[in-house]
Amino acid sequence: MITRGCIYSTRRSIALSAGLLLVCMAAVCVCGRTLAADRVVLKGGAEIKGKILKSDSRMVVVDLGAEVVRLRRSDVAKILKDSAATQPSGRAETRPSGEVAAKGRIYRTAALKPGTIEAKAKSFGQAVVMVNSPGGQGSGFLISPDGYLITNYHVIAGETRIKITVFRQGERGFGQEYYKKVKIIALNPYSDLALLKIEEADKPFAYAYLGDIKDVTDGRQVFAIGNPMGLTRTVSQGIVSTKNRNYQGQIYIQTTTDINPGNSGGPLFNLKGEIIGVTSMGYVYLGGLNFAIPVDVVKRFIENRQAFAYDEDNPNSGVRYLQPAGRVNKKSPPRGKIPTLENNGDGETSKKNGSKK
Repeated sequence: MITRGCIYSTRRSIALSAGLLLVCMAAVCVCGRTLAADRVVLKGGAEIKGKILKSDSRMVVVDLGAEVVRLRRSDVAKILKDSAATQPSGRAETRPSGEVAAKGRIYRTAALKPGTIEAKAKSFGQAVVMVNSPGGQGSGFLISPDGYLITNYHVIAGETRIKITVFRQGERGFGQEYYKKVKIIALNPYSDLALLKIEEADKPFAYAYLGDIKDVTDGRQVFAIGNPMGLTRTVSQGIVSTKNRNYQGQIYIQTTTDINPGNSGGPLFNLKGEIIGVTSMGYVYLGGLNFAIPVDVVKRFIENRQAFAYDEDNPNSGVRYLQPAGRVNKKSPPRGKIPTLENNGDGETSKKNGSKK
């Protein structure tokens, strides 16, 4: 039971009976959607759900959707904040308790439990982005809430004007957000990896976790999310054909998961939702023959990013070290002379080439 006068409208004072309280609580839902999940528990035992606009020692202001009300703080027993509001925008599930962000590392790992492809794609699909440049289009994935992301080097090779499209889950489905202020952090053309950072972010990003290559085994079910041919957020599944396929001197994860033009730079997930590789290439006319860069290569690239720091004077690569100059005189060098020793008759010897006795 609420005492008269403890709730005030911003436009007029209202007295709530027990029946009117139910109407007020029902006003939280407008047009079939919940505005917020904050709960204000009154000393009488009743609860009011809504978005808390203000809370201090004197009063609590709650937005009920159809009405904004003020409660005297003395009439409030406790306030239960919406836990979802404290999570990064776009995260479909709460962070696992085993999340690890080691000092100096910009990527995260976590102790995740296996699940279905449908559930994991819903949880971590928002970490997958589209990468556009004047030279083409590919995919990528966010590895931290502050905008660090991984893609393939060949997706942005030779380009500096990069646009990132982020897909955020909203009340009416996925919405697209475009970011054009993107910084190139590091490039490694030999392992086909690029580290970028979105610099104009105004809120945290949903991100994915990197797995462990030791957990990857042949025959294990995996799935990829990317933007093949510009078809955004496409999910494909397959198995690990082999975890250590040699191709032109580099080790790849071979997989039957479809990787088409536009998938490049996207993540290859296991059923825990961990990223075990970066989709890199596939044979267009040979289905089931596709390759991903192993996650241990990705981790070493990120951890040693200073060695691959982007050079603005040479947008095609990171820092490169010049080879020493070759010989100018192409003729064969003269044959070396072996010094001989002579006896002077006094028991001492000297070098014939004129060295001191």
